[in-house]
Amino acid sequence: MHARNYRAVKGQAYTRKEFAKGFPPPKIVKFTMGDTKGNFDYEAKLVALKRAQIRHSALEAARVATNRVLMDKLINDYYMQVHPYPHIILRENKMIFGAHADRLQQGMRRSFGTAIGTAARIEPDQTLITVKVKASAVETAKESLKRGAAKLPIPCKIVVTKIESPAKKSQSKIEVE
Repeated sequence: MHARNYRAVKGQAYTRKEFAKGFPPPKIVKFTMGDTKGNFDYEAKLVALKRAQIRHSALEAARVATNRVLMDKLINDYYMQVHPYPHIILRENKMIFGAHADRLQQGMRRSFGTAIGTAARIEPDQTLITVKVKASAVETAKESLKRGAAKLPIPCKIVVTKIESPAKKSQSKIEVE
């Protein structure tokens, strides 16, 4: 099984919500957390290494795991942002197995499927989660992103950059893990 049901990126993205009746909304509650107006010294990014579709439940689990470590150790002295939005609708043609199931279902007739969730398409080197912290909390940011990466179905790397000044928005890379 290897948790690959909806990870493969196949075909054209299905995003036409006006045609899909009754699909569940994304489980992601917040996309930005922490102090949105603070001045921070370092920025840590969780960057995808493979192309994949990540379900909304996995993105929410990664957000919660990352935010929990930051909240415990830094209270509110950080800024965290989840970048991808799950807008692709996933469908499933439910099949019944067991005795006398052939009388209850139609097989592949009208097999368009019902909406069961949403997903976000991820490309290699795309930023998934960004955490901005002060210089003293860089290790905490790396640990939190490592916990969040464990909840995602693809391999990720953590890139830490120093923010030069808030006015210039120019950055220099110092460490790649």
